[in-house]
Amino acid sequence: MTQYAYPRELRLLTPADFQNVFNNPPVKAVSGQFTLLAKPNGRDYPRLGVTISKKTAKRAVDRNKIKRIVRETYRLKQHKLSGFDIIVIAKPGVTKLDNHALSELLNYLWRKLSKRCAQYSSES
Repeated sequence: MTQYAYPRELRLLTPADFQNVFNNPPVKAVSGQFTLLAKPNGRDYPRLGVTISKKTAKRAVDRNKIKRIVRETYRLKQHKLSGFDIIVIAKPGVTKLDNHALSELLNYLWRKLSKRCAQYSSES
């Protein structure tokens, strides 16, 4: 049975973890509102980091809502992304989307990233 939890080990926690992904990520998925960067991590499970600047979403309420939706969509798709560290970067204009539109966009980006990660893994 597939686990759908989001425990601490599935998160990027330290600045070094984030910097490792920011330095030359081999897999990307981009839209007008988000950029997803991924890099192999040598583990059997994926890890997620989310960055939303104050410039992108001024209110903490908006930043937290976006993070919750990102984490929830990731939690449901994580079994297709094993072995990668992933960073989600929000872009300006993300606050204009409602919850449903955010979920739909993120689900599309997770599918796109999953395909590209699988393709990258098969090439290596």
